[in-house]
Amino acid sequence: MRVHGEISVVDALTTQTEPEDFDAFWSDTIAQTRSLPLDLTLIPHPTRLTQVDVFDVRFRGYGGTEIRAWLRVPHGTDGPLPGMVQFFGYGNGRGHALRDLRWAAAGYAHLVVDARGQGHGDTDDDHADGGPSAGGFLTRGLRSPQEYYYRRVYADAVRAVDAVRSLDLVDAARVGVVGASQGGGIALAIAGLVPDLAVAVIQAPFLCELDRAATLSVEHPYALLTQYFADRRGDAAAALDTLRYFDGVNHAKRATAPALLSTGMLDGIAPPATVLPAFHAYGGPKTVVLWPYNGHEAGGDLDEENALEFAALHLAARAPSPSTSDSLR
Repeated sequence: MRVHGEISVVDALTTQTEPEDFDAFWSDTIAQTRSLPLDLTLIPHPTRLTQVDVFDVRFRGYGGTEIRAWLRVPHGTDGPLPGMVQFFGYGNGRGHALRDLRWAAAGYAHLVVDARGQGHGDTDDDHADGGPSAGGFLTRGLRSPQEYYYRRVYADAVRAVDAVRSLDLVDAARVGVVGASQGGGIALAIAGLVPDLAVAVIQAPFLCELDRAATLSVEHPYALLTQYFADRRGDAAAALDTLRYFDGVNHAKRATAPALLSTGMLDGIAPPATVLPAFHAYGGPKTVVLWPYNGHEAGGDLDEENALEFAALHLAARAPSPSTSDSLR
């Protein structure tokens, strides 16, 4: 199989361990979240686009917090369409309504989801102690897995998949997830938490090998962990125990959807030494594309091209042309 970049079979063993109650913790978290009404609403959002329709989406995530998203679909479609749910990098939200049109242009129902408290104020609420902030998400609530910020984010992401699957114009059996950096880490976790996803595209994932990440990267945001451990020496053991519930390595073990991962071998933000153990642990069919001379951007636009081709192979959104039907490009 040909791709942009280099395909490799890697044997990168993890040092991370998983808590005995890992599955019970997440089953309870998701059950609590799903016990509340989804309250899904779609409001047409006017644009000058003629081939893509955009909707402002609201639904209830963890604790009943309203989460916002954009839904983009091919103009005038009545489905059923394959769906892709996308999550974004650290500090980013759903952005502008016209931010990324490639998935809708390729024939998908494309849901792009806010991360609570991040981005530009769309989904401002996070917890009882305040609204949006600009940096400390990685260490927020590290005292326990029940309080940790990413418990809420991962639960929101599961509800985002529930939301897109509930739409009449979406084929619920053909829904996948995609994300880069923090978004890749969220997509990886959801591949483990939602057992019947159709595909997962995971680019330069953050939130993996979290027991070692603070020693492998001096870049933001892992530097926040380093600072936390340096300032709170007595709290480090409890924080590391919390992180085991959220580590992409532990979620990857439970994933079964076909997955495409990528990493830049010079990535200082999410080093390949954190990404490759997650790939090794991944439980489903998997491919990893390595970019030997690239950093956190990994393959950039070529990663996106690979992603579209990989998703089409598994979701059949649009038949590949004869020149590309036998390969990723």
